[in-house]
This record gives sequence, C-alpha cells and structure tokens, in this order.
Amino acid sequence: MKKNMALVMATMMAAASLTACGGSGSASTTAADTKAADTTAADSAADTKAAPADKIGLAGSGKELIFTTGGDQGTYYGFGSVIAGQVSDLTDTTVTAIVGKGSKGNIEAMDAGDAQLGFVQSDVMSYAYNGTNLFEGAKIDGFSTVAALYMEQVQIVTLDPDIKTVADLKGKTVSVGDSGSGVYFNALDCLGAYDLTIDDIKPTYQSFGDSVEAMQDGKIDAAFIVAGAPTTAVTSLAATRDVYLVELDDEHIEKLEAASPYYTKYVIPKDAYSLEKDATTVAVSAVVVAQDDVDENDIYNFVAGIYDSIDTLGHDKKNELDLDFAASVTAVPYHAGAAKYFAEKGLTVPTK
Repeated sequence: MKKNMALVMATMMAAASLTACGGSGSASTTAADTKAADTTAADSAADTKAAPADKIGLAGSGKELIFTTGGDQGTYYGFGSVIAGQVSDLTDTTVTAIVGKGSKGNIEAMDAGDAQLGFVQSDVMSYAYNGTNLFEGAKIDGFSTVAALYMEQVQIVTLDPDIKTVADLKGKTVSVGDSGSGVYFNALDCLGAYDLTIDDIKPTYQSFGDSVEAMQDGKIDAAFIVAGAPTTAVTSLAATRDVYLVELDDEHIEKLEAASPYYTKYVIPKDAYSLEKDATTVAVSAVVVAQDDVDENDIYNFVAGIYDSIDTLGHDKKNELDLDFAASVTAVPYHAGAAKYFAEKGLTVPTK
C-alpha cells in the first residue's frame, strides 16, 4: 500500500516538474489561445457594437458633437437644429447645433477643433479642400463629406419691381453677404456672368437678417441671399412687403455653369414668397461635413438619424432629402462612417 502511494506521489511530482519547465507546453499554449480568442471576440464585438435597444444605429463614442450652422434666421440653423435634435433622440450619438458664421467659418471652426460637424455650401468646401478663392494659400483638407442634403438657391431679393435681371443691379446698392463669405463669391460669379464686377455696384457686406432690415429701411436696393428657399429672413420680409426675386436667364446660366460647374439651374416656385410667378436662378448644394477624426459610429448614426426617419423631421426641408442626392458629392471624399451607411443602402461613395 505504501509502495503504491509512493509511486502515485512520484508520478504527480514528475508531471508538475514537466509543466513548470514547460515540458509539454500544452497548459501555457491553451491559456494563450484562450486569451487570444477572448481578445479577438472583444475586438469583433467592439467593431459591431450596437446602440441601446431603444436607439437606432450603432453605439456612439459618448462624445458630444458640436454642429456649426449659420445665422439664426437662415435655413442652416433652423434645419440644423432639427437634425441635431433628432439624431440625439433616435441614436446613441449626441449632437448640439450652434449658430455659425456660414460655410467658411464652419470649416475654420472644425479646423481649429471648435466643432466636429458643419453646414457648408458645395462650392466653398471645394475652395477649402483645394486651397482656392476663399482659401487661397490657406488650404484646409482635414474634413470629409457626410451628406448632401438639399439645394441652396442664389436668391437676389429686392423690393423694387424695376430690378428684373442681374444687369439691372448696375449702380445699385447691393448686399453681397458677409465680407469674404461664400455668398460674396456667389455674387461675384453671378455679376461676372453679366460682365459686371463688384465695382459696378455699391456693395454692402451684411448677414441675411441685416440685409433684409436694411432693404426694409430703404438703405439698400437688393441683397444676395444664398440659402434654401423659403428662407426665414425673406419670409419675414414677404409678410409685410411685396418681395421680388431677380432672375437669371438661360443664356447667362449656361455661361455661369461653364465657368463654375458647381452651379445648377433652379426654379423657385412662386409659393415660396407669394411671388407673382416662379423665379429662375441657380443653386449650389448644402452639405454637412465632419472632421476626419470624428468616430465612425457617430457619423454613421448622424446619417442614419436623418435618412432612416425622414418623416419625423420637423422642418419643410425634409421634403427635399433624397438618399441618392446625399451620396452624390464628388468634390470632397466621404467620411468612413457615412460611407458605411451608404454601402448598406447599396450606394458607393468616394472615401480617402
């Protein structure tokens, strides 16, 4: 009995010695394999993590995204605030819309790290990405496209029924937007199509709200307002005065499109401001862009929060949203999070 017990003890000690020295390696290898499998599973879960059960999209980063828009009487701020609220309510990503300085200012705010998302005109984001016009010698390309939302019309607003075409602006006092703004360059482009320059008018540099107030007070004759029609500032003016929109004819629109292909012919319906008739002009796209380093899931959620629930957006601009149009930008590549969403919808977009 003692001999048998001794034999068992010796066998157990030998096995322990082999394991401690790594003789067979089986125990340590199994532990390593288990740890690696656990790590792989954790990584996989992180990549495909889902938002809480009552949310759509994916689990967000937990960071608040600041979304710069435009003046408080413009479409950027009105629609941007609605979008931010819906994305925050429906997804695991929190977005806060704030008043911004328009396209150029919004891109600069993102570049400075003061915002993660911004509303921009398609022409201005092209300027920034390529270092031209507004961004001559100051190229900014650390941002990506999220989605094109709607068309922004170049609205040349006046209270004078005798100002019918761009040519009639010669010698008039005209607001061309804030100094150095995207509106300013839109004004230059439209004037140029009629062989006019900024020197052929008496320019003032005012926001939409200030432009409307100055027009109402008789201080200016017309104003360039580039925003989705109807625009709050113009709607307010049309509530008390007869408003007229200066039109562009087909010949000059074709000339403008040839020089600046980001413009598209657009007809503003008369119902927008109780006009006598529809008004023909040009438009650029209103696009949301984001810093490149914003979390992929957050951008996915931003797009999903809009396009998976268009009907619940509390703004008339929802009627212009279209998934194909959202994925139509070619001037600036898309953010990976947006590309992931569009890919799930069968749409391919350019990425960095």
